Amino acid sequence: MRIPGRTVALLVSAAALAAALGGCKPPPAGADGKPRYPVHFDTPSARPHTTARAAALYSRGDSGSGVRELQARLRQVQWLNDGPTGEYDDLTEQAVSGFQGKRGLPRTGRVDTVTWQRLLAMTHRPGRWELYLMGGQPAAPPDPRCLTGRVLCVSKTSRTLRWMIDGRTLTTVSVRFGSQYTPTREGVFSIYWKSRHHVSTLYDSPMPYAMFFSGGQAIHYSYDFAAHGYAGGSHGCVNVRDEGAIASLFAQVRNGDRVVVYR
Repeated sequence: MRIPGRTVALLVSAAALAAALGGCKPPPAGADGKPRYPVHFDTPSARPHTTARAAALYSRGDSGSGVRELQARLRQVQWLNDGPTGEYDDLTEQAVSGFQGKRGLPRTGRVDTVTWQRLLAMTHRPGRWELYLMGGQPAAPPDPRCLTGRVLCVSKTSRTLRWMIDGRTLTTVSVRFGSQYTPTREGVFSIYWKSRHHVSTLYDSPMPYAMFFSGGQAIHYSYDFAAHGYAGGSHGCVNVRDEGAIASLFAQVRNGDRVVVYR
């Protein structure tokens, strides 16, 4: 009897499938005890797809040199008026959020890679006195002339003042000096007069906690230094911006204590 060609093909396919499935035998079990079939189909996972939140380079509560640079750059694009302080506070968070929103980025208040790269492209590398515009810089090593006795040790290089007794530093504060046309004198001097509520007779400006060491030049608190940092200068005096620190110094320093101003 002749069998049509199509029927033969169907019979051959059925025989091959039966051989692959092992006839009537159940399929072998896998390592997990479940049957394993010769044909496997991958199906999409039922788990919904989620987008990972961009990792933050800096966020509120962080501190250090990286945060100080961030703040200096935010000042360059006029999104931050205070600092740099090196502390990622609420004002820094608000500045970052504003910068992000202005450029169509998510307003997270955290600095991720995209935000940082955008800020880098719009700013220049901050210089030393941009990073320490409002003080906080490390103090230079004391001059050898500061290592004995009671000395107000003033470094023009680091713009700092150390209050030292017998070579030991008790207090360090940021200071600023006279401008190009009214420079602060350098050398070794002595405090000869203290005036708590002094007002300059030459410039009619307040000089609280003034401690005079050379003519009309004194170490004193400066409201302008406190407000604007190193953006300005004095008329020759050594300005201090930390009122609490200068008040404490004023109480400790005596007439006759030395002042060393050096580079």
